[in-house]
Amino acid sequence: MAQRTGKSKNGKVPNATRRLRLGLGIMLTLLLVVGGKLFLVQGLDVGGMAEAALNKRMTQTVLPAERGSILDADGTVLANSVIRYNVVVDQTVNTKTETFKRLETVDGKEKLVDVSRDQGISELAGALGMDKDDVRNAVTGESRYYIVAKDLKPDVEDRISKMQIPGIVTEGVSKRVYPNGSVAGGIVGFLQDGYTGQAGIEQTQDELLKGKDGKRLFEIGADGLRIPVGLDELTPPEDGKDVKLTLNSDLQYFAQQAIQSQSDKLGAEWGIIIVMDAKTGNLIAMADTNSPDPNNPGLVAAKDRGVRSVTAAYEPGSVEKMITAAALIEEGKSSPLDTFTLPPSYTVDGQTFSDSFAHGTEERTLAGILGWSMNTGTVMAGQRLSKEQRHDWLQKFGIGEAPDIGLPSTSSGILTPADQWDGRQEYTVLFGQGVSQSTLQTVRAFQTIANNGVMLQPRLIDSYLSPDGSEEKAAQQPPRQVVSNNTAQQVQDILESAVTEGQIKDAAIDGYRVGAKTGTSESPCDDGKSGFCGYTASIVGMAPMDDPRFIVEVVLQRPKGSIYGITQGPVFRSVMSQALRTYNVQPSTGEPARLPQYAK
Repeated sequence: MAQRTGKSKNGKVPNATRRLRLGLGIMLTLLLVVGGKLFLVQGLDVGGMAEAALNKRMTQTVLPAERGSILDADGTVLANSVIRYNVVVDQTVNTKTETFKRLETVDGKEKLVDVSRDQGISELAGALGMDKDDVRNAVTGESRYYIVAKDLKPDVEDRISKMQIPGIVTEGVSKRVYPNGSVAGGIVGFLQDGYTGQAGIEQTQDELLKGKDGKRLFEIGADGLRIPVGLDELTPPEDGKDVKLTLNSDLQYFAQQAIQSQSDKLGAEWGIIIVMDAKTGNLIAMADTNSPDPNNPGLVAAKDRGVRSVTAAYEPGSVEKMITAAALIEEGKSSPLDTFTLPPSYTVDGQTFSDSFAHGTEERTLAGILGWSMNTGTVMAGQRLSKEQRHDWLQKFGIGEAPDIGLPSTSSGILTPADQWDGRQEYTVLFGQGVSQSTLQTVRAFQTIANNGVMLQPRLIDSYLSPDGSEEKAAQQPPRQVVSNNTAQQVQDILESAVTEGQIKDAAIDGYRVGAKTGTSESPCDDGKSGFCGYTASIVGMAPMDDPRFIVEVVLQRPKGSIYGITQGPVFRSVMSQALRTYNVQPSTGEPARLPQYAK
């Protein structure tokens, strides 16, 4: 018999056979596609699909990092944080769950146990110290987010988290506390919305202080219940660093009280006191009137929430004569005992200058010119310096250069280029008018003289302390030799003679040698009016002159009364005395400088 081939006698495949073969081909193709897909899903992408499914089941709780503390030089806490937790419930989950499973240790072994909703509510009430019925009402309802309790300590939060009660989660919050209130309040600053630094050290050191939040991840099922044996992953928070300042909080408090009392007594708009260690540049106190309490900064006006020691620039007045004297001596143009014939008023290039007191023609020494703060003599002596030299020496002493101490809104003041000075300004800069600077810039200039001509950059931040206890000193700019040691010593003698022989005798301190210089300048109106509205009165000095340790400056803005009756000497004396006592500085043993104020 002939073999069947599925072809007709003419050699063609019948239509029925072709359709059968085509159908089988399509079925085989579909099987290959489905099989390949199954192989990809089950064989090659198991992790990806599983991970996607796991991610859908994960719930995250943020564990806030503890914000670093702000400390004074002795470790006294000026600002610190405590971590507290809120207990939050999804009522739609808790209300609908009559029983839930929880992994517990029974007879030394872990096993899943059934827990009733009522038992969970009782346990939660016990941990919170609340009435059971109150807790039941709080977790029952249709709200997806309801706060059951606030401000819980970490140990209570950990206890509640381990209960694994359906719908219950905890939320961490950081609570900032300022134990010393307004002491250094403007320097410390405060937080915006409880989280972000808004002013002071809190603002500028925010990144270091805040640390890095952690998290807790756990699995929940489709019904919203936590899976007892599911993934429970903890990433601990990284706490922020502590910032240690150079301030002495006791002296800071004393200085704040002193300047507030003086400001209130004289009806001034504001006042400042700075205390600096001349040997290190450390700022021991920076006191402002109306200092804010960071616990409630809104109680004071916005203008009082900063640190005027660095933000307020004003014409310094006669304290600038110290720089003029240093420049003259360093340039070899004069010496403390050089004599000048001073008329009642002095005219140069069509500009007339007079002094704050009436006098006839006098023979004064350079020391006497500063000791009695004479504008006539300062201009006459200062003429020996070129315009460029006058400008450059102000610049060398840091005028026009903002000190970077880690506070916001630090002013650089105004030092106009010499070629832009008008006919009067080129002389007034010699006695502190036509130039503006902050109180800290003035203190830095006097620190240079106290430290034998070497300028140190002021320091407010001493170091950073990590959570593990390690300490990292804050970066410090290298010292700068501004004038020679010999020049600095001669200027020190001039300043001391202003107290012993000049008109600043009320700055003297029993047992200690003191050098000082006063300043008074007109204060421009700041309410849109033209002209001047009152005066800025100041005194800055150093002690003990045997080997100067501290610089103290006192400033009052627009005190009421006659400028000739306003003196900051007693306040300076009080604060300087307190600084010397606080740091156990030994009394002076050498003889004070008594440079003649008049020509012999």
